Amino acid sequence: MRRPLLFPLLTAGIVLVTVLVQAGGRHLQDDKTPIIVSAAISLTDALQAIERVYRAAGGGPVSFNFAASNVLARQIVYGAPADVFISADQAQMDYVQNAGAIVVQSRRDLLCNRLVIVTPSGRSALVSGPRSLLDARVRRIAIGDPAAVPAGAYARAYLERAGLWESLQPKLLPLANVRAALAATESGGADAAIVYESDAAASRATEIAFTFGRADGPPIIYPAAIVARSKNRAAAEKFLEFLKGNGARGIFRRFKFGVPDGAP
Repeated sequence: MRRPLLFPLLTAGIVLVTVLVQAGGRHLQDDKTPIIVSAAISLTDALQAIERVYRAAGGGPVSFNFAASNVLARQIVYGAPADVFISADQAQMDYVQNAGAIVVQSRRDLLCNRLVIVTPSGRSALVSGPRSLLDARVRRIAIGDPAAVPAGAYARAYLERAGLWESLQPKLLPLANVRAALAATESGGADAAIVYESDAAASRATEIAFTFGRADGPPIIYPAAIVARSKNRAAAEKFLEFLKGNGARGIFRRFKFGVPDGAP
């Protein structure tokens, strides 16, 4: 007479144990599975340095996907796996947000940057300011593609404000991303490049010839957000929070990134 009652209790117990084991298995899997951070290529050196500190502090594994922000934005919108997106401008983050591909409440302005003109090492005296780019000795100027790449769009805005954009058109060499523009100058394929200050800081084969003032163009802001389809949101939130902390910000400053006004 007791077996009908005992059997459901045993069955319920087995189900409960199974659920707990599965839940525990998922937790362990989350701890071991890297979160994927799709980040603007200009962040490569800084984020790799931060990741080492994060892991040493007990953070979980992180895998990076570095590319031009416009490329990353389209990857995310079209369903590529990612947990965190860090863009080099607001426009690409707006594009992803308008597609419903980020958690809007998680979006924050993380960093700021400046543009500089670099030349191959030993040739910085050739460029004393933007108007020096008109000099006949400056034959090719590498920039990120202004039609797609944030660094290129920023460069165009600065040059337009200086009244130089049209005059410099024959010299401009638009490339796929800001690191490609830097590499063109490092190799001597370009006589100058307009890149982020953070990129110039990572280069040993170029020199900064001129630094644009922040008031001479649009603010260069790097927003960050959790991707809506993240499969490991808790770990993604943990890493994004770490990027706001003093330890990470110290590393960002070492690589010449700043913190936007009003950022928490």
